[in-house]
Amino acid sequence: MSAEWNVASIAAELLDAADNARSRTSISESWPVFDVPTAYAAQDVALHRRLARGERLVGVKLGVTSRAKQKQVGVDNPSTAWLTDRMVLPAGAPVPRGRLVQPRAEPEIAFVLGARLAGPGVTAASALAAVAGVFGAIEIIDSRFSGYRFSMADVIADNTSSGFYVTGPRIRRPDELDLALEACLFEIDGEIADSATGAAVYGNPAEALAFAANTLAERGHALEPGWIVLTGGMTDAVAIRAGARIAAHFTHLGTITLDGGADADH
Repeated sequence: MSAEWNVASIAAELLDAADNARSRTSISESWPVFDVPTAYAAQDVALHRRLARGERLVGVKLGVTSRAKQKQVGVDNPSTAWLTDRMVLPAGAPVPRGRLVQPRAEPEIAFVLGARLAGPGVTAASALAAVAGVFGAIEIIDSRFSGYRFSMADVIADNTSSGFYVTGPRIRRPDELDLALEACLFEIDGEIADSATGAAVYGNPAEALAFAANTLAERGHALEPGWIVLTGGMTDAVAIRAGARIAAHFTHLGTITLDGGADADH
């Protein structure tokens, strides 16, 4: 079976799995030589297919930005992936469970860019200079690999477990916040499930933004004005059960609430 895998077939398989809310075993299980450069190539091919069918590129997301999570999975750096308009969840809309395999939620600090940001050599300070606004977000991640069992190459090819995201009601200028100290209480059904500050995100969300710009430059990409950048989970991702009431309470970025949706959506 390993002889069947190439960049195009990986992109087609994972895009089809996402479109049909279907899980599978990891690709690295059947193709042990599957590596990160090949995974990013497959991710880009899948993006081109999304755009060809009418989706619009709206930004970038980061994954594995937590130092603890990097140690857990044996990597030294985050991953990047693409956001399209199909991944935007309108405020107040329930989680569309019928379009997801195994949804989990995590709170994030997000940026909207006011200027183009291109590496190499981007620092946290120069990254923030390109930011028009900061806001809170909840990302609904979803893996096409059964039980979230995958290698780093697998998850990158799977667009870093992209699903949907919803943004918060309050936007602030970056100079109004201490991003490392911006805190979030993550609540499920009225109980605090976890809490964290922005320091959990690569030391500072601005560092994660700089990393994204520099890493994308190695593949010939830049971050464009108007794009959204999700900087990665502040806490561990929490499985979303049907009917759950989810809330992310940020210190200065307001509160985001989310309805876990109904199993009847399937």
